[in-house]
Amino acid sequence: MAVVHADLREEGRALDLLVAGLEEADWARATPAPGWSVAHQIAHLAWTDRASLLALTDADGFAELVAAALAAPDRFVDDGAREGAALPPGELLTGWRAGREALDRALAAAAPDARFPWYGPPMKAASMASARLMETWAHGQDVADALGVRRTPTDRLRHVARIGVRARDYAFAVRGLPLPAAEFRVELTAPDGSGDVWAYGPPDAAQRVSGPALDFCLLVTQRAHRADLAVVARGADAGQWLDIAQAFAGPAGPGRAPGGGPA
Repeated sequence: MAVVHADLREEGRALDLLVAGLEEADWARATPAPGWSVAHQIAHLAWTDRASLLALTDADGFAELVAAALAAPDRFVDDGAREGAALPPGELLTGWRAGREALDRALAAAAPDARFPWYGPPMKAASMASARLMETWAHGQDVADALGVRRTPTDRLRHVARIGVRARDYAFAVRGLPLPAAEFRVELTAPDGSGDVWAYGPPDAAQRVSGPALDFCLLVTQRAHRADLAVVARGADAGQWLDIAQAFAGPAGPGRAPGGGPA
């Protein structure tokens, strides 16, 4: 928990540095997500941080949020982003920072073995921190793409990769596809240039996926199309997974078209 908590804090700071000095016009720049500007991306993160804080500290309040989401399942995410994006950029940034700090304190105070409600199964605080890091990194990629910034990947991607691997069966289930019968071997090259490999699954598995950790994380967060990435599958099931992989909960997204644009 201490490691992922610290890494979440650093991921938030990295994105904060990217947007803190923006001119007002830059907040309105379009990102690869259709209809979403830089402001929408930060507003969405602020909204989800507030939801996470409720889950950790106010189960009844979180239940009300879930009820509102169920009442408008096709709209509630966009509505939350739109509301925040309408704020002046300085107010949006201040609110996002305050929310991150409040969530940071709640995660630090959470009992390690306690489980907290979420939109899917309840999760421990460490899993919630991992999920927040994944989403912060993914939406940060949208912001970086909009600003024409190339980010340096870090070992914090290990958390994103792990979620992507663990969400394999979810990616099949959310599309109504039969689950693969066998375990997969996933081998990802660390982004630090050391040649270290992050490995998941049995070494002798017939279904295999390999490639750079950054590319795998871009794939499972649907921030790049498989055709633009150096992630390789061996085996029919592994190949199908790379076509549908997602590290996030909820309906399958449209992903990105080859070349980086919206699908």
